[in-house]
Amino acid sequence: MSTRLEVRFGGHSVEGRKSVNQDAFAAHLPEGTERDLKGAAAVMCDGVSSAADSEIASQMAVTGFINDYFSTPPTWSVRKAASSVLNGLNQWVYRQNAARHGVRDSLLTTFSAAVIKSNTLHVFHAGDSRVWHLRGDTLEQLTRDHVMSEGGREFLARALGADTRLEVDYLTRELNVGDRVLLTTDGVHGALPPARIRDIVTGTDGDLEALARQLVDEALAAGSDDNLSALIVSIDTLPLETLEETHRRLTQRPIPPVLAAGHKIDGYEVLDVIFSGTRSHMYLVKDCDSGQRYVLKAPSENFAEDAVYLDGFIREEWVGQRIDHPNVMKTYPGRPDKQFMTYLGEHIEGMNLREWMQDNPRPSLDAVRDIIRQAVAGLRAFQRADMVHQDLKPENIMINRDGRVKILDFGTVMIAGTDEIASPLDKSVPQGSVNYVAPEYLMGERGSFRSDLFSLAVIAYEMITGTLPFDEPAVKRVSLKSYTELAYIPARHRRHDLPLWIEGCLKKALQPNPADRYDAFSEFLQDFTVPNPRLAADIRRQPLIQKNPVAVWQVLCAILFLLNLWQLAR
Repeated sequence: MSTRLEVRFGGHSVEGRKSVNQDAFAAHLPEGTERDLKGAAAVMCDGVSSAADSEIASQMAVTGFINDYFSTPPTWSVRKAASSVLNGLNQWVYRQNAARHGVRDSLLTTFSAAVIKSNTLHVFHAGDSRVWHLRGDTLEQLTRDHVMSEGGREFLARALGADTRLEVDYLTRELNVGDRVLLTTDGVHGALPPARIRDIVTGTDGDLEALARQLVDEALAAGSDDNLSALIVSIDTLPLETLEETHRRLTQRPIPPVLAAGHKIDGYEVLDVIFSGTRSHMYLVKDCDSGQRYVLKAPSENFAEDAVYLDGFIREEWVGQRIDHPNVMKTYPGRPDKQFMTYLGEHIEGMNLREWMQDNPRPSLDAVRDIIRQAVAGLRAFQRADMVHQDLKPENIMINRDGRVKILDFGTVMIAGTDEIASPLDKSVPQGSVNYVAPEYLMGERGSFRSDLFSLAVIAYEMITGTLPFDEPAVKRVSLKSYTELAYIPARHRRHDLPLWIEGCLKKALQPNPADRYDAFSEFLQDFTVPNPRLAADIRRQPLIQKNPVAVWQVLCAILFLLNLWQLAR
């Protein structure tokens, strides 16, 4: 079975009965890993006829999208990458229109794009050009025309460059080998009925350009008075990797034996054993040529057959090379001729946050804020890269000798860009460590930055109080039936001098339902740093049973005891 995406393109465009062709299309299938991470793209644009020079807008839009989409970070999802590019293109066209002050009208164009990544079709659309999906003998129109009628005439309701903000329809479809994707302008689909379009596109002729030309020619013969364009994409193979192929890819390099000081591996000498456990081994090493010191990490041979674990190990190295931030541990590419499955990481001299908490059982709020502030900065770097750490805990946060916080351990990081690639590996096990895992994972839901925010808030609560904000389960909890199963224990019950607004901040960040948490890391950090009277007022308005349930039950028990004494005395 092929593990590469293979598609073919064929298109044709003519001006028809008009003097200028304001349609434009483009398509691209990259090579190498870019094909796996970005897929293939096809774009169709139809410059608005009533706007002079709209061919400039349509041509710029198709070439700009193709060039810029494939230049976005490989960690980004298709939707994030395409949306970012489209926003930039729309702003550029809008500014060009504004600069003209109405001279020669405007540069406006429809926009329809089909991005094929792994086994999924992603469609982005604004205007009345169309994207179709053909499977067997069934042709489905995936997009809807954004038009409105006035005085018996139709006008575009959406177009690229018409406003500062472009509203774009987005949808996805699973693909099969043999499917075809068709993009047309209204010069084609306005003149040919869908049944005839289907009959032409289902043609067995392998020359897709000939089929596109036939669509255009027949539409022109049928009386089309507009520009005419058609672009056909044939799905020839899909990258549906088997479990055997996945395992073979992950085990191309052997796991090294357990090392000791003085041993050499792939051009590095082991200076010290930092950690040796059942899951992995970490060594302080130096480059035999440059003398530069690194941490070298190797998986344990106990997991030689565990494809999910090995996939996570390889992910660690990949993530660390793509996030360049002072609060995130860096990883480095090893020698190109390395023989073993290992990776190099930044050597951080210091202690992890668990050790810091043991040394500082009752830290000042300023000390806690400094650590949280740096951790937030690191997590925002993950967020910008369209990643979620998913396993934040004190053991995965280092503090070096200068007080610099470093987030590490990227084995379970969710990468939106690679998460869209079909995989036979079962990754349904809840992510995160017991007591720090975000509740949405236990509900079987997908994580987001709010999941990392929850874990960070647990850590902040624990740093301040020395305990956890929820009762620890007797056994590791792997699922939740409802968010109501978790009951927050107010931090002021453990540390009475805690300001009310800090209590309010922690409570909001630790809401079991992610929809009730902060909408941004910056909002949490602001409330954790600067007094927010509204948060304090919210805590004051709480019923006494919520403020101090233990005291309430103690009073009730005392009343019941006195009542019993009174009954006995009668």
